[in-house]
Amino acid sequence: MTLEPSDIVRAKAALRKSLRATRRDHVAALEPRIKALLFMRPPAALGDLIPAGATIGLYHAIGDEAPTAAYARHFHDAGHKLAMPFFARRGAPMEFRHWASPYHDELLEPDPYGAQQPLSDAEPLAPDVLFVPLIGFTATGHRLGQGGGYYDRWLEQYPDAPAIGMAWDSQLAENLPLEAHDRPLSAVVTPTRLYGPF
Repeated sequence: MTLEPSDIVRAKAALRKSLRATRRDHVAALEPRIKALLFMRPPAALGDLIPAGATIGLYHAIGDEAPTAAYARHFHDAGHKLAMPFFARRGAPMEFRHWASPYHDELLEPDPYGAQQPLSDAEPLAPDVLFVPLIGFTATGHRLGQGGGYYDRWLEQYPDAPAIGMAWDSQLAENLPLEAHDRPLSAVVTPTRLYGPF
């Protein structure tokens, strides 16, 4: 059965609500000492997607999103440049700017949506590899995002940049409703498994 575009939009909205609740309950149930040990370094099998000297794009996790702070320190210490999403204002296109050091919080400021972003005078950068947040994913690399389309539009402009999802195991979905602009991820990392690279 083929879904109409409006049906896909409604199905995605319902899935976001359900998967957010599942993720929230999953994260709340984690023992704090165990949670602190998760997502400490990227799996070695991602090596082919992350060439030496690549600029790495990372989001600053908010709420129950899979954390990226340890990955940022890992890539920084390995000599990679870091880039984070930057929004000049609400509704502005998502850009990326240089995150000079994950060890210095004073190099970040709040973005219009409540996350942290580089300072406005930070150097614009286009990541070579991008780690992305998500609400849900499939075992074949499809992603359900927040619904704003920021990452979809950025990835459409940079089709050669591998996109790697970061997720809790509870965010795995059997399948997801897909639209024409939905680009599969190159891999998905969870605390217990690496899906891909695809």
